[in-house]
Amino acid sequence: MNTDQLLACQRKFFRSGATLPVAFRIEMLKNLYDAVKRYEKEIGEALARDLGKSDFEGFMCETGLVLTELHYMIRHTRRFAAGHRVHTPLAQFASRSYTKPAPYGNVLIMSPWNYPFLLTMDPLADAIAAGNTAILKPSAYSPATSAIIEKIIGACFPPEYVAVVTGGRRENADLLQKKYDFIFFTGSQNVGREVLRQAAGNLTPAVLELGGKSPCIIDSTAKLPLAAKRVVFGKFLNCGQTCVAPDYVLCHSSVKDQFVKEVCAQIKKQYGERPLENPDYGRIINEKHFNRLCGLMDGEKILLGGERSPETLQIAPTVMDRVTWEDPVMQEEIFGPILPVLSFDSYEELYGILADSPKPLALYLFAQDRERIREVTRRCSFGGGCVNDTIIHLATSEMPFGGVGESGMGGYHGKRGFEAFSHEKSIVDKKTWMDLPMRYQPYRKGLYGKLLHLFLR
Repeated sequence: MNTDQLLACQRKFFRSGATLPVAFRIEMLKNLYDAVKRYEKEIGEALARDLGKSDFEGFMCETGLVLTELHYMIRHTRRFAAGHRVHTPLAQFASRSYTKPAPYGNVLIMSPWNYPFLLTMDPLADAIAAGNTAILKPSAYSPATSAIIEKIIGACFPPEYVAVVTGGRRENADLLQKKYDFIFFTGSQNVGREVLRQAAGNLTPAVLELGGKSPCIIDSTAKLPLAAKRVVFGKFLNCGQTCVAPDYVLCHSSVKDQFVKEVCAQIKKQYGERPLENPDYGRIINEKHFNRLCGLMDGEKILLGGERSPETLQIAPTVMDRVTWEDPVMQEEIFGPILPVLSFDSYEELYGILADSPKPLALYLFAQDRERIREVTRRCSFGGGCVNDTIIHLATSEMPFGGVGESGMGGYHGKRGFEAFSHEKSIVDKKTWMDLPMRYQPYRKGLYGKLLHLFLR
C-alpha cells in the first residue's frame, strides 16, 4: 500500500483504542525483544555489510543497547502509564487533580545510517510503550540493516500498527508531506531544518536529535594516559561516525604535547600499526563521505595516520596537530576518524570560544580539579556529556539523551522517551456532592470576596 493508505490504516487502528491497554503495549515490547534476540546474528551481519562493524562492536553499540531499552520499558511501562495525583488548591474544593499520559497517536520515526539499528529501534521501543502506532523510515545508506529491520517488524506487528518504509530522498519527501501526530528525527542539522519546517506546516510536535562539533577539553590536571585511552575509544568508534564522538580536542597548552604523544600511542595500541588491516576496524559509509573526509585532511598537519583506501572506503585513525579555527576541518562536523588538536591558555578564552560556537550535542571534560569540573559543566551549554570519559552517557535508560540549540530539541531514553512520545493530560475530577457558589454571578463582594482573596494568594 502507498503511504496515504498506510497512514489511514494506522489512524484507524489507533482510533480503535487497540494500542491503549498497558498489557497490550507490554506484550508488543516483549514480542519485539524476542525478535531482536532471535535475529541477533542477522543484525550483526547486516551491520557488517553496511558499516564494516565487527560482531562485538555491533552488539555493544547497537543490538545490546536496543535490548536494554526494550527490557527497561517492559519493566517500567505500567508505572509510566499510570496517572499521577497532584495537589488540588483550596479554591477547587472538592475535587481530585491528576495528570494522565496519553499517546500522541500516529508517529513518524526517521533514523540515520551511522547506528541504523539502534537509532531506529530505541525510539520505537519508547513509542510502543507510550501507546502509539509508528511508521519507521530508516536510511537508504544502510540498506542491509533496513532490510533486517523490515524483516523483524514484519514478523512482530501488522502494518496498521508498525510499518517500515524504505527508500531515499523521494520517499523522505513524500513522508514529510503527510500529517502525523508526532515526528521523531535523528540525523544531520540540514535535514533536521527541513523536517522541522515540514512539521511546522502541520503544527506537528517533533523531537530532533541532530549533531554538531562536540568538544573534548583536556585540563592541566587530567590523567593524560587514561584521558588519551578514552578519547581514542570515543573518537574512533565506528570510524568516528558517531553523533556524540569528540569532534575535536581543546587541550591546555601546558600538557598538549604530552597528551598528543599519549593519543598516538593509544591509537597504535588499540588499532595496531596498520589499522586498515585490522578486521575489527570499520569503514566509511559511502564514497561521498569518504571523499569529503579526505578533503578535510591537511597533509602538513597530520601527526599520525592519514592512510586511506578508496577500494575499501577506509581511513586510518588520524591525528592533526597545529590546527587553527580557520582550517577546513574546523568548519563542519567531521563525522569521521580525524582528530584535530587545538590548545588554549586560559578558561576565559575557552568559554568565549565555546559561547560563540553553535551549541554542541556533547561536551567532554578530563580533569581532576573538582572546582574546574563544576565550573565547566555550569558555564558551557551542551546537550549532555561525560567527565573523564566519552560517549557512555547515551548508554543509560535512566537519563535523557538529546541536544540543545543547534544540536537538537527534546530528549529520549527510558522515562524521558516515554514522555517524549506522550502528551500529559491535566484533569480535575470535581465532586458533585457540593458546589461553592462564589464563582457564579451575580458576584457578592462581602464574605465571598474575602474568601476569594484567601484562596487566591
